[in-house]
Amino acid sequence: MIILGIDPGSRITGFGVIQVEKKNISYLDSGTIRVKAELVPDRLLEIYQGIREITQKYKIDTAAIEQIFMHFNAQSALKLGQARGVALVALAESGLPISEYSARQIKQSVVGYGAAEKSQVQAMIQAMLKLSKAPGADASDALACAICHYHTSQSLLAVTGASKVVRGRLQ
Repeated sequence: MIILGIDPGSRITGFGVIQVEKKNISYLDSGTIRVKAELVPDRLLEIYQGIREITQKYKIDTAAIEQIFMHFNAQSALKLGQARGVALVALAESGLPISEYSARQIKQSVVGYGAAEKSQVQAMIQAMLKLSKAPGADASDALACAICHYHTSQSLLAVTGASKVVRGRLQ
């Protein structure tokens, strides 16, 4: 199973791709989509195109994306919501099942502490995926999102006795 994790942002969107075989998680790719455009519609198009490129490069089976948390600045929250919406459209257009997780759930799943610092997430991602160096913060967050999705789906399977999760539904 190949899982794509997305950490949405209006200027920098992180992505992480992992593969799970026989309960072993391995690193495939990660990075950021750094938008260069100044106009909002052009920025959103760059995010959309970047995610579409990633979904076409890898045979992604499922995707996970971080939910929005409420910012004190309404303008920032709106921009983040637009970027996240474009990412969701790109994933949906690819026909991928999409799961959403809060930042707290993601950190809890990877670090064991829901209020972990970014540096702690980076260190755990480096250790879990046996990387020579820690990925950048946005890429680490996206990889953590993908790993959170895998852990969550495995927990659901164990608790319910289902054989698999397809398009977000237990079977």
